[in-house]
Amino acid sequence: MSHQTVIVLDFGGQYNQLIARRVREQGVYCEVRPYTTPVASLKALRPIGIIFTGGPGSVYDPAAPQADPELFRLGVPILGICYGCQLLAQNLGGRVAPAQGGAAREYGKTETFFDTDCRLFRGLPAGSATWMSHGDYMEKVPEGFRLTARSAACPNVAISDEARGFYGVQFHPEVNHTEHGAAIIRNFLYEVCGARGGWTMGDYKETAVRRLREKIGDGKVLLALSGGVDSSVAAALLAEAVGRQLTCVFVDHGLMRLREGDEVEAAFSGRDVRFIRVNAAERFLSRLSGVTEPESKRKIIGEEFIRVFEAEAKKIGRVDYLAQGTIYPDVIESGAGDAAVIKSHHNVGGLPGCVDFKEIVEPLRLLFKDEVRALGRELGLPEHLVSRQPFPGPGLAIRCVGEVTGEKLDMLRRADFIFRDEIARAGLAGSMDQYFAVLTNMRSVGVMGDGRTYDYALALRSVTTSDFMTADWARIPYEVLDRVSVRVVNEVPHINRVLYDITSKPPATIEYE
Repeated sequence: MSHQTVIVLDFGGQYNQLIARRVREQGVYCEVRPYTTPVASLKALRPIGIIFTGGPGSVYDPAAPQADPELFRLGVPILGICYGCQLLAQNLGGRVAPAQGGAAREYGKTETFFDTDCRLFRGLPAGSATWMSHGDYMEKVPEGFRLTARSAACPNVAISDEARGFYGVQFHPEVNHTEHGAAIIRNFLYEVCGARGGWTMGDYKETAVRRLREKIGDGKVLLALSGGVDSSVAAALLAEAVGRQLTCVFVDHGLMRLREGDEVEAAFSGRDVRFIRVNAAERFLSRLSGVTEPESKRKIIGEEFIRVFEAEAKKIGRVDYLAQGTIYPDVIESGAGDAAVIKSHHNVGGLPGCVDFKEIVEPLRLLFKDEVRALGRELGLPEHLVSRQPFPGPGLAIRCVGEVTGEKLDMLRRADFIFRDEIARAGLAGSMDQYFAVLTNMRSVGVMGDGRTYDYALALRSVTTSDFMTADWARIPYEVLDRVSVRVVNEVPHINRVLYDITSKPPATIEYE
């Protein structure tokens, strides 16, 4: 099925793919491309619109990412967001400068006033809250543009040249804190770009299956299967595309939750795929011995995964491709282009420089978590598998702060099971998107059985989120937390304190390491 395309041009902001998510939520297909993509390549995609993302730089800095002037001559509508807005202004005859003395500099939630005659703000109230994050401002507006939004601190919050279809906003419509952000993006897509909508996960499935068949041909594929949502959906998609050319290898690295390895094997044993379980706990724990730095852990685990897969591929015979369930948040947080590295995911930034496969195949790389779940339903996967909460590839190694040992893993497994068990007993599992226990590296004094203890503190983490790019901490009833705490300190040796994490993302990440 042919569909319209919007290009999100990435200038290095950390959460730029949220823009892509918001576009897709409006039923319009989009692709994120780095700002260095040749204009001819972008033109070949026949986009109906282009969105310039935010970024950490200042447009007047010669080292900052710049836009090819040819973009403005394509005859395609452009929406610039934050840095993208300033880039638009600077390239078309305006001037951007540092905000002086706090004037025009804005961070956080800001009351903003709109010119609702502008197509971008049509149907919006005259004023509402937007989310700002800029230390520069448009000192001079380009000729042909008019001001279409303002705030108390900054008169130049939004600009538009409606004749050419060029729009710029200093705030971030893609984040939930901007009250009518979705409506602004929808207006750009439908009022400005003439989008028809109608793009669905059914479309994505058809396109992905066709592209996988074209890429793989008669080659053999080895899928790194964890049993989680992402790799399970990747397995179903690849099975539909190439059938028995696929082999799923589940590496039990000894870092799984209680009895989880057996559950994964049971879930896939009855399916029409070749399933191999590799018990490699001793190998992984040996490599992690003495390692405390989180990035080092992730990179060691990533490399060791690859080496195990390479060894299994040799046993199988000819294997051309390694497939993974990598999704967009993995790619973003691992750093791409000019974006900062938040943490290297074992299947992205944790990969070694050289792998013994023709190519790595990642059919879900452009999807967010909710899109992956929707695709899983399109592929006919059971709901209990599609709705399963995420579990990181490095497993409990990144929920065990500091050095990973067998003893600490046993403590964490038991405590994590108690937490999940009490959440299930309370009927709360469906009200939160991810919940787990973390064994901190902090030890503190306690009193148990009239004696002094000096043992570990356990942190409980639970969040609600729609995309895992941002998240809020879940409001678990006190009585449930109390039952978890009582059970943990009574049933798990060497834990004498239980804490509940009430930090959102950002500033924290969902996982601890």
